[in-house]
Amino acid sequence: ARSFSLASSVARSPGRAGFAIPTKALPRAVDRNRLRRMLREVLRSARPAIESYDVILRLKRGAPRAQFARITTEAVQMLASLVGGTGGR
Repeated sequence: ARSFSLASSVARSPGRAGFAIPTKALPRAVDRNRLRRMLREVLRSARPAIESYDVILRLKRGAPRAQFARITTEAVQMLASLVGGTGGR
């Protein structure tokens, strides 16, 4: 079961990135901000391969802080599949 959904489209260069982390999934602002910072770093490391995409990462369900590393690993895998041509979900 994935924690994220990935929406992407071919866009003008450079592409844009967005995060949707609902308050219902992570009630504490400090946790939402920490996860955003971690995901921003994932996107930074995926450049320049994702520069031609508009990417939106949406958190589907909440997770404790201890699982943030797993979530970022999952995001890395999803971006790799996007760049590899297998698409995202």
